[in-house]
Amino acid sequence: MNKSDSQRCPSCNKATLVLDENSGELACSTCGIVVTEKGAADGPEWRSFANDGVDKSRVGAGTSITMHDMGLSTVIGAVNKDATGKPLSTSMKKSIERLRTWDSRSQAHTSTDRNLRQALSEMDKLKDKLSLTDAVIEKSAYIYRKAIEKKLVKGRSIQGLVAACVYAGCRDTETPRTLDDVADGINIRRKDVARCYRLIFRELDLKIPVADPVNGIARIASIAGLGEKTKRKAIDILSKAKKIGMVAGKDPMGLAAAALYLACITSGGNKTQKEISVASGVTEVTIRNRCAGLKDLL
Repeated sequence: MNKSDSQRCPSCNKATLVLDENSGELACSTCGIVVTEKGAADGPEWRSFANDGVDKSRVGAGTSITMHDMGLSTVIGAVNKDATGKPLSTSMKKSIERLRTWDSRSQAHTSTDRNLRQALSEMDKLKDKLSLTDAVIEKSAYIYRKAIEKKLVKGRSIQGLVAACVYAGCRDTETPRTLDDVADGINIRRKDVARCYRLIFRELDLKIPVADPVNGIARIASIAGLGEKTKRKAIDILSKAKKIGMVAGKDPMGLAAAALYLACITSGGNKTQKEISVASGVTEVTIRNRCAGLKDLL
């Protein structure tokens, strides 16, 4: 009940008009006359369904392509009770059972729907294992849906295509994850992921940006336990290398590992090539070859 002080009662001329938000009636609390039967309630539109009364949301969760049904599916609960908690009648219970059956049949009734449901479930698991952001998974789900439209999933492993789409999503958002990381996260061979990645790259005509080796500096330094001074020195070396075009056509993680090793040597660090190799997942031979080209930039 909201008190309205701006208006006066036409009968008793007192400012005691009260608006009932439920019925929309504007009535006088003194003489009881109803001034307006269906007035517009100016209160908030939302309702709180939480126990603490804090939740002010008036809609459900937003739609997302990371869910097989875009988040628009219906769920009919198994409890045969109405909104007030009273048990349903026998005839109504039969109708609800029938509706529940058809609701379950209408979801994922084709092989494509079942494939998409399983693929997005695998993608969600891989997100937690690799600590990926929502933007990466949304891009990966978009690529997988395009692969389904092109009918690239027929006769191929769901896990392989999921891993390839996640790797493509990482490349597109410039998230430093290697093929080995993705393959280990989903527990399949690296060459299977690479084969599927080449397929979707060719068939979907993806425009993947060139990976920046600077993005791998923080990750390698964190695993190897290197300091901030070493990281800044490595970034400076790679910036000079990019200006003269030395990074083109070379493995970004190899360049990042070599720059960190050189920065570690110049700053008085005690990390060996073996330790940098383990932290970056790049062989010691690659680090030595990249160091040969980067030494002139010190």
